[in-house]
Amino acid sequence: MPHLEQNNLDAHGRPRDGDAESRLADAALSKARRRLLPFLFVLYLVAYLDRINVGFASLQMNRELGLTESVFGLGAGLFFLGYSIFEVPSNLILERVGARLWIARIMISWGIVAMAMIAVRGAASFFALRFVLGLAEAGFFPGVILYLTFWFPAREQARAVALFMTATALAGVVAGPVSGALLELHGLAGLSGWQWLFILEGAPAVVCGVLVLRILPDGPNTAVWLEVGERDALLKRLEHDRRLGTQKRSHSLVEAISNSSVWILSLVYFAIVFGLYGVTFWLPQIIRSFGERSDFGIGMLSAIPFVGAALAMVFVGRASDLSGERRWHLAGCAAVGAAGLMLAAATRSPLLSLGALSIAAAGIWGTFGPFWAMPPEFLSGTAAAGSIALINSIGNLGGFAGPYVVGVVKQATHSFAGGMIVMAASLVVGGVLALTLPVPLRETDPS
Repeated sequence: MPHLEQNNLDAHGRPRDGDAESRLADAALSKARRRLLPFLFVLYLVAYLDRINVGFASLQMNRELGLTESVFGLGAGLFFLGYSIFEVPSNLILERVGARLWIARIMISWGIVAMAMIAVRGAASFFALRFVLGLAEAGFFPGVILYLTFWFPAREQARAVALFMTATALAGVVAGPVSGALLELHGLAGLSGWQWLFILEGAPAVVCGVLVLRILPDGPNTAVWLEVGERDALLKRLEHDRRLGTQKRSHSLVEAISNSSVWILSLVYFAIVFGLYGVTFWLPQIIRSFGERSDFGIGMLSAIPFVGAALAMVFVGRASDLSGERRWHLAGCAAVGAAGLMLAAATRSPLLSLGALSIAAAGIWGTFGPFWAMPPEFLSGTAAAGSIALINSIGNLGGFAGPYVVGVVKQATHSFAGGMIVMAASLVVGGVLALTLPVPLRETDPS
């Protein structure tokens, strides 16, 4: 019997049995979910809070500094111009130096710039600091998306991305009450409420950057909490997973740039992000237009749409993974988002408007899980790093265009309805484009 047991082990002492190897890989994935996703969730929560808190700061800042609606929309969107410029180089650097070091650098630098927003004195300084904040944060999101592909096979990526990106929705839930409360510190130590908001919401990014250096492994190979057998089984599963699919995988950056699917995905993401930030940056002022409320009251109401958005992200991501289908899940969510925005534009009831915006948020945020599971289906290696950054870079130009267009339309019409209609049209276009993407083998042949 001992001889038989010995023969059932390979040269490294691991079971030869396929089921045993599968159990080891499952155990490794379970550990990765528990140890990585909550931490990455917190990092993105902090990142997104620093990105969108300008919408709440505008409740005081615009009036105090004399910023018009079009100036604020342009400044809010300039973040994404800086973000897009440095996105691809940042992700390529991450692939070379490792996720731990580069993500820590990103977080510490953006936290410092986020706190420096207290120095805004007018349009010029507002534009400059928003642009620099985008440069500092560039590479964080696509870096994490790439990082998740180091750990999770394709069948689990939509759910992993959705759980990570739920932070964007919950940041909206947290940002409303917290930012509203911080605005109430107006006058403390001679600072305005909006200045306290930038200081106290920027500092956690610096702290988290230091924690990244201590906590985050670069990949399975450096994770001390994985046993040798678990690590090897996981790496073997990931390598097998990368060989699946009917499409020829691109490995170089040149191949990725010449891949038509990369450009379609970029346009789809532009359309989604156009609606996403058009809603996010202007939501506090949309709610203020319902009637006079305190800053804290506006913050509390602003949290409501993001609760449904968080639930939709998890539900849609899980459904997409279980079925292996991506395109229709994305297009369906985009259609729901467009319908919610159209309903919000058509109604004059504050209660119905808030409900419609909640539907829109659920649809928009629901697109993210299936969307970010698609690039790794036909890209790997340097191509994956570069193309994910390129898609995010071009797509996030929608974050520049959306807030600016909504601001211009609002200033011209004195209503948010026209801006909501434009955002709805953008989502419809994005959903239709998603359906033109090629269908990978996983969707047509589960075997």
